[in-house]
Amino acid sequence: MHTTSTRRAPVTGQPAPSAEPPEAGIDLQRLERLRRLARLMDSRWHIPGTRIPIGLDGIASIVPVAGDTVTAAVSAYILLEAARFGLPASLLARMGFNVAVDWAVGSIPVLGTIFDIGFKANRMNLNLLHEHLEQRLAGGRR
Repeated sequence: MHTTSTRRAPVTGQPAPSAEPPEAGIDLQRLERLRRLARLMDSRWHIPGTRIPIGLDGIASIVPVAGDTVTAAVSAYILLEAARFGLPASLLARMGFNVAVDWAVGSIPVLGTIFDIGFKANRMNLNLLHEHLEQRLAGGRR
């Protein structure tokens, strides 16, 4: 009986070098999901008769504290997903501050609803994520 063994290189945990561009390491599907979620939360619809965008964050803030707490949890999810892109702690802290401000001021009855319609924390955070990824890609092409 003859058995053939195949030798394999040891697994080191490091990916094999590749000729693929650096953007191949960015999960574009996750980025698109975050973009759609941020749009749903901040600017999916317009207030009738105006060009003012509104999302679930502005609508939920009609219920002070509870509505803002639920939407802050969704914003925290967006922040956690953004962290998976390897953002620096300082940028994640800035994004967390946006979520905290949105929750704190948005929880104020009446005034908070108006604030939530104008303050788009999720959109700002997604813009920060995009800027960071663009800078990372620009640095990788040099």
